[in-house]
Amino acid sequence: MIKGDNAFVPTTALRVAVRNDMDVAALLLTEQGRVRGDTDIVFHGVPVHSSGAVRLSDGEDGIVWLDIDLAGVEQAVTRVLIVASTEDGVLRDVPGLSVEVFGLDGTTVAGYEVTDAGGETAMVLAELYRRAGGWKFRAVGQGYLDGLVGLAVDHGVDVAEEAPADLPQAPVPIPTLAKIQSPTPLPDPPVADSPSSWTFGTVFAPRTITGRDNDVITAVDLPPGPVMVELAVKGEGHTALQPLDESNEEGDALVNSLEEDFRGRVLASVPGSGRLRLRLKARGSWKARILPLAEARRLTEDRLKGWGPDILLHTGGTADVAFRYQGDSNFAVFIHRLAEHEDATTLPDPGGAVVNEIGGRRETVPLPEGPLLVHLIMADGPWHARLRNAQPHSGWQDVGGVAKLPEPRRARSWLRRDAR
Repeated sequence: MIKGDNAFVPTTALRVAVRNDMDVAALLLTEQGRVRGDTDIVFHGVPVHSSGAVRLSDGEDGIVWLDIDLAGVEQAVTRVLIVASTEDGVLRDVPGLSVEVFGLDGTTVAGYEVTDAGGETAMVLAELYRRAGGWKFRAVGQGYLDGLVGLAVDHGVDVAEEAPADLPQAPVPIPTLAKIQSPTPLPDPPVADSPSSWTFGTVFAPRTITGRDNDVITAVDLPPGPVMVELAVKGEGHTALQPLDESNEEGDALVNSLEEDFRGRVLASVPGSGRLRLRLKARGSWKARILPLAEARRLTEDRLKGWGPDILLHTGGTADVAFRYQGDSNFAVFIHRLAEHEDATTLPDPGGAVVNEIGGRRETVPLPEGPLLVHLIMADGPWHARLRNAQPHSGWQDVGGVAKLPEPRRARSWLRRDAR
């Protein structure tokens, strides 16, 4: 991409590599283009945002990593700026200054190499921003001759009187720009820095298939392993969905409902061939979407509303999840614990149901630390869910303590670069 270009990226957990030997930070901005306070600055002194959605860590060969879980970014945040600065020299002296965005399978989804840097000491390299219900990446390349102070003031950071200005240093000869190399394989982020990262399963572009009445749904070239199937039927009567194996033998029902206008999400397993086949029995028009598990909706302390079966994601620490179910039939919930499950082609056995009742219910279920899937396997009717008594994940509880420092101290530490 060149400066000013933009493109949609998956609304999932992404890894952003910033090169080369830069001081890197992320600013989380509201619709007004300003931070809500110093807690919306992520840098080496405070490498995890309080929401857990943005994390910073050092890699090898001069790479700094930003792990950004777009599905977990708070609704009030509309833009995430990727910022780089230098203590010595100016940005035109930095070889291979670039930003590259990777999906969870290690493939590049966006990238930008800065080729026109000058005497600036700080720059907004790129941004991730909300657009049309999704997220886009933009190559920005906006430099600041007055360094981090100028950049901070532009985005609502209280710079305080103690913050020093950045003075450009004398330029040195421009080295040859290094070719960007994609890390293969993509290294895993440290567990302590990435409690809410979502790395289970392969991310792929959703597949949409439409039809009418009884049919066989086929999707090819999918990564083997568990996926979500989102089904919506417009019509009355019996709706059933069953997987077909390589011999076209039917498996256990994924959907078995008498509800009018059925809708919901269920889990299916793609065989090693990458060819998923499902037998659908329905009356009326229907639409099916095959989605990666990374598209599961995230449980938070805000009310999450739904209708029908669904798959929800919890990546934080221990918590209670409170359900209210307003249907007349079965309401059953299972939990798949993924924290120590390494085989991405299978799901861990959930054991027994944590909820299995009939009719309208209020249920509260204790959850262990994430990541885990909360699988509403039966829910013919409306429901809502929210977390209560949520605790920080043990992987970043200590870092979270640092994040609670008074705001002025946090901003001054970032501007002074004295936290490394």
